[in-house]
Amino acid sequence: MSKRRTYLIIVFIFLLAFLAGNFIFPAFLKLPYLPERDFKLGLDLQGGIHLLYQADLSGIEEKDKSGAMAGLRDVMERRVDLFGVREPIVQIQGERLIIELAGIIDPAEAIRQIGQTPFLEFKEQRENYQEILEKNREVIETGEGQIEDPFQSTPLTGKYLKRAELGFDQTTYQALVQLLFDDEGAKIFEELTTRNVGKQLAIYIDQILISAPVVQEKISGGKAQISGQFTVEEAKELARNLNAGALPVPITLISQQSVGPTLGKISLEQSLKAGFLGFLAIIIFMILFYRLPGILAGLALAIYVVLVLSVFKLIPVTLTLAGIGGFILSIGMAIDANVLIFSRMREELRSGKNFAQSLEEGFNRAWPAIRDGNLTTLIVAFILFGFGTSFIKGFATTLSLGILISMFSAIFITRNFLKCFVATKLAKIKLLWL
Repeated sequence: MSKRRTYLIIVFIFLLAFLAGNFIFPAFLKLPYLPERDFKLGLDLQGGIHLLYQADLSGIEEKDKSGAMAGLRDVMERRVDLFGVREPIVQIQGERLIIELAGIIDPAEAIRQIGQTPFLEFKEQRENYQEILEKNREVIETGEGQIEDPFQSTPLTGKYLKRAELGFDQTTYQALVQLLFDDEGAKIFEELTTRNVGKQLAIYIDQILISAPVVQEKISGGKAQISGQFTVEEAKELARNLNAGALPVPITLISQQSVGPTLGKISLEQSLKAGFLGFLAIIIFMILFYRLPGILAGLALAIYVVLVLSVFKLIPVTLTLAGIGGFILSIGMAIDANVLIFSRMREELRSGKNFAQSLEEGFNRAWPAIRDGNLTTLIVAFILFGFGTSFIKGFATTLSLGILISMFSAIFITRNFLKCFVATKLAKIKLLWL
């Protein structure tokens, strides 16, 4: 490769680094055609809440459980979006639901709003309905024993709800909520009313009995109503919450973790400080141990850091403490590739070969070790991303991107920096290279 081509490549590298740097810090030069955006910080860096809900799938058949959990996730995503939470994370983990809301100022209010999503279900009388009622009366009179629900679950729940709206009783003008089910829900409702003519059909919201009207006749068309001595505002709120997403299964909040914005800011500052000190220590070590190649490696590493951060900002990657840890680890792996290359070059120079031959042999002999080491780490990172939690995925993502860019940095950037010294006076000064 001619020296002219090498110099053009280096100009391209510095131009790319310059544009990437201005993308990271747009206020520095304020170039007109570069998009402005902030880094996407995770829950532990900008503050927020981590919620863990347990879903009650006891009334769901085994083959329908995955579909019920997927429906629960979709409903919760709509619910969170309705209240303006920015870029929430809603994930399924077995029979549990994880919700992460970053940047929340008032966690208690957010939890209250999410928890307002009602679980709507219709229940029919048990076969021993009268017997249960008699036992319940005895429990109330004696104060001994437990009240048993005389109604049993049916397939008709809020997941079949198409629309809910405010209505009024034509006789009493009492506010109520009118329901319209989708086609499948309408079919289930028709079957329920057909087999329960003359019996009560109970309507529960969040496992609380709201009303239990007697079915007079089969009802087709998928229309029903909830009446429960509502005020107009209560009926409006219930209809709004049902439309936002009636839960297909009941859920219980079992864990809550909150991170304040101040703590997140301190964590970010400490992480950046640790990263800078580690970066500085690596460069000092490389210069002391490898001399001029160490200086070139430090320059290549600085360009590497700028390129990686610009990719994180462009995608964008959600940066968490674990993600920053993965990025810092990738810096170590990036410099590790340079260490392998420079060690091989030293061996070739000591064997009597000239600088150009040592450069080529050093890269050729170091490349298999660099490739295999990085590929094995990438395999582990992909496994972590596929099976880990959101925090582990953040670590795996930043580590993977860092490794891929580090291979470009070692093989392309560092190599072309060294090629600039081929056939120069500096290449003949052994003290700079050994």
